[in-house]
Amino acid sequence: MFGRWMASILAAAMVSGSALAASRGDPVKKFDTDNDGTLDHIEVRKAAMALFARLDPDLDGTLDMRELRGRLTGKEIAAADPDHDGTLSVNEYLPVVSQRSDAADPDHDGTLDRTELKAPAGRALLQLLQ
Repeated sequence: MFGRWMASILAAAMVSGSALAASRGDPVKKFDTDNDGTLDHIEVRKAAMALFARLDPDLDGTLDMRELRGRLTGKEIAAADPDHDGTLSVNEYLPVVSQRSDAADPDHDGTLDRTELKAPAGRALLQLLQ
């Protein structure tokens, strides 16, 4: 009995692991919570907030240059930092995400498909989501 139960658990983990591995390479699969094949503003915002939380290991509620390395340049951080404290709070980070999301949506339909996410503006947005 235990053996069958363990085999079921392992099989489920392997399937879940395969699905997870597939979604890692496909941001639409990873972040498309309504399964419509696109990312809307809500899904982009959720993904950005989740990444913000992962990038904030010291749990101070802000991201500094080191925590944002490879995602935003120093110039971009300075432009998004109205209080000039050298860090971005989530309320300062999300407008940058929105700007990149808008730039990645050339047809202005409010959603991002795989083609839009593969374009340079889409790839720039993905740096703030994953």
